[in-house]
Amino acid sequence: MLRTKVVTSTIAGAVLSLLAGAASAEITIAVVGPMTGQNAAFGEQLRRGAEAAVADINAAGGINGEQLVLEVGDDACDPKQAVSVANQMANKGAVFVAGHYCSGSSIPASDVYNEAGILQISPASTNPDFTERGLPNTFRTCSRDDKQGDIAGNYLLKNYPGKRIAFVHDKSAYGKGLADATRATYLAGGGNVEVYEAITAGERDYSTLVSKLKAQKIDVLYYGGYHSESGMLARQLRQAGLSMQLISGDATVTQEFWSISGDAGEGTMMTFPPDPRNNPEAAPVVASFKEQGVDPEGYTLYTYAAVQVFAQAAAKAQSTALEDLTAVLHQDAFNTVLGEIRFDEKGDVVGPTYVFYKWRAGSYSQM
Repeated sequence: MLRTKVVTSTIAGAVLSLLAGAASAEITIAVVGPMTGQNAAFGEQLRRGAEAAVADINAAGGINGEQLVLEVGDDACDPKQAVSVANQMANKGAVFVAGHYCSGSSIPASDVYNEAGILQISPASTNPDFTERGLPNTFRTCSRDDKQGDIAGNYLLKNYPGKRIAFVHDKSAYGKGLADATRATYLAGGGNVEVYEAITAGERDYSTLVSKLKAQKIDVLYYGGYHSESGMLARQLRQAGLSMQLISGDATVTQEFWSISGDAGEGTMMTFPPDPRNNPEAAPVVASFKEQGVDPEGYTLYTYAAVQVFAQAAAKAQSTALEDLTAVLHQDAFNTVLGEIRFDEKGDVVGPTYVFYKWRAGSYSQM
């Protein structure tokens, strides 16, 4: 009887050991963004993109025989919360983070990830400082505000000569950075800025600004900031009887903008890369999303691509160690839903550009 017990215990121990080995054959990664708050629509894009990529990669066998486990973090686009969430992901053993959305969150969080040896690929943080600080762990699948600003500034010069232009931003790393980059290109080309103002994000009454724009007879308002405020501005400009052209950036590429602006958003323009939903490489993924009743707009596919890049780099390196991953990232090209991606020495995508989109009758399309 004693012998039976010993044998049974031995077998049980072996089974537990095998189960522990199976459990350890997992790779923890994370997606972090504004899952709550006024930018939650974009957090939802990041989450959906990451979840779909993880599901597809796991269905295909995972990475080097290991399955991916996805953690979801909420930073609410708040820098302090972003640092807290970054520490949480480090404690959970994440080796890769797809995120964050807001540049003001990505930048401080990246210091935490770097110290912990975690690769960070942002699908949406466009402020140049994210990759300009020389950290080895920072990459992005989107482009940068200085490139976006060049496109927007030159568009203003070409299409609105002699018009009265105003620049407004929301004081955030993203919003101010984008407005300043666009303004710099516009001024360098000989443009004249009539108004340069900042607003406080989250406020609902911009009547003081609207009155100033009306008094200055502004023809075009360029806004650097997020969709919540651009939608409110569009509505309040129309309520004041103003028909000035509103132009903004990539953070206006969400149906939530129209939900806020209503018909006042008609004609609003914004810059964003060529629509990745039209890429042949993305067709199966887009079809899968639409079967679920989801439109993979905005940064959904940029997040999917970030996870794809990590998976391919880890497979090639046969490792999830930061040093091994970055060696591959700086050397190889990656096949993604965005097409082929290469990174420069800073971690920026090589060769992307921006085009203009316009809101018409409740939806946006490329001009």
